Amino acid sequence: MNREEAEKRVEQLARELESRQPDIEKHVDRYMGKAGTLKWASKKFDEYFRNRFAGFGDNWCMPVIDSAAERMRVLGIRPYDTESGVDTVLQRDWIASDSETGSAEAFILQMAAGRAYSLVHPAESPDKAPSVTWEHPSTAIVNTNPITGQDRDGLVMWRDDDWDFATYYTTEAMVQFKRRTDQQRYEQTGVMDKQGGWILVDEENPVKPHELGELPLTEIRNKALLSEEPFSDIAGVSALQDAVNLVWAYLMNALDQASLPARVVTGADVPKVPVLDKDGQVIGEQDVELDELMAEKIMFIPGTENIRVEEWTAANLETFSKVISQLVEHIAAQTRTPPHYLLAKMINTAAESLNIAEAGLVSKVRERIMYADRGIKKTFRLLAAARGASQDRLDSLRAGRLVWDNIQYRSEAQMADVGTKLKSAGFPQQHIVERLITDPAEVTRVMAMIEQERLSDPFAAAEQRMRQGI
Repeated sequence: MNREEAEKRVEQLARELESRQPDIEKHVDRYMGKAGTLKWASKKFDEYFRNRFAGFGDNWCMPVIDSAAERMRVLGIRPYDTESGVDTVLQRDWIASDSETGSAEAFILQMAAGRAYSLVHPAESPDKAPSVTWEHPSTAIVNTNPITGQDRDGLVMWRDDDWDFATYYTTEAMVQFKRRTDQQRYEQTGVMDKQGGWILVDEENPVKPHELGELPLTEIRNKALLSEEPFSDIAGVSALQDAVNLVWAYLMNALDQASLPARVVTGADVPKVPVLDKDGQVIGEQDVELDELMAEKIMFIPGTENIRVEEWTAANLETFSKVISQLVEHIAAQTRTPPHYLLAKMINTAAESLNIAEAGLVSKVRERIMYADRGIKKTFRLLAAARGASQDRLDSLRAGRLVWDNIQYRSEAQMADVGTKLKSAGFPQQHIVERLITDPAEVTRVMAMIEQERLSDPFAAAEQRMRQGI
């Protein structure tokens, strides 16, 4: 890799990444519940509502994503054609690099923005333990061969006050670049040029090779329908979310108007208030301010005869809440989010009913796990390569299976019932423990307890000695 090639690729990847950022920011803002203008409302109503109830906004995008992401927890990887369970060395590296937390946030971004990234750093410590960082989709990009599906090169960008930094990665090496920020370049040249200007961070030793054999940067993609651009799980929720917030705006405005009944006084003059001088003496009178009458929901129609007071009671606000509830039900149906996650109306419900209600969510989580599988397996493979794994072991990991935590919630009574039925059906003890306790480390600990308990039984100990011919 020569310098000119690297500079050209950095410029191309940086340009493509910057073109993605507005769309990524839009979806992440949706997840965070950042309210913008009220869609479908008049400009005047939008301005009034935003000024009067600044910061208010209902947010159903977050529970739609979180309900699935919170069930996606990677426990390890089981190499192909092995009976030894998960790879404990890779599991230790995964936990030590805080990838449990990092991957949890990456899965949220995978579903919200369509993609997230992991970056494996070769070992520099004496114990040769590699580490993993997790990158936001607005700061990283991977170029994948559309025919073979292999990752060819990638870029990670970040910024400080004066400089944009970029690390360019290939399957063999990495190069660090920097350039002045947009504002700095504008102050120096007078032209707001967002392209070019990249220079090497280290002129003397620019190319830093690595021995991972693959691109250290990995994309965790969402569903893409065989196209280049993955989907956002909240792209379809946005319109319904806008409708919910619009109805909330109407409701809040109606609540403000309905706090007092509207009244009309006919045949009477508008009330007057005295006008005082600086000494507190009455020197005249004036009509009550119109704003005060509006605040009291009173309108005067002056006259001299037949004074009457009419009143309109507050409007029925239940219609607004019914519309909001129906819109939320549509969100639940379209996103396969259980209704009790959004409406919280299920009380003293049987466990079997909850399982049925969550069937759609469980299927959705399985699907998202399938899309994330390639990227997470590659991350484990890079961790193994950083420790100098042989090609046979890397091939075994490539065809291995990820171990995920149970994605379906079960009560202790349900778990006990499953264990009893599996035991009566003749399944081995370890299989039953693995079904009930998905964490491989906990499975090993429980199996050791079972063995210790069995050997402490004198009859079992005698049987063991007979088998050993003692």
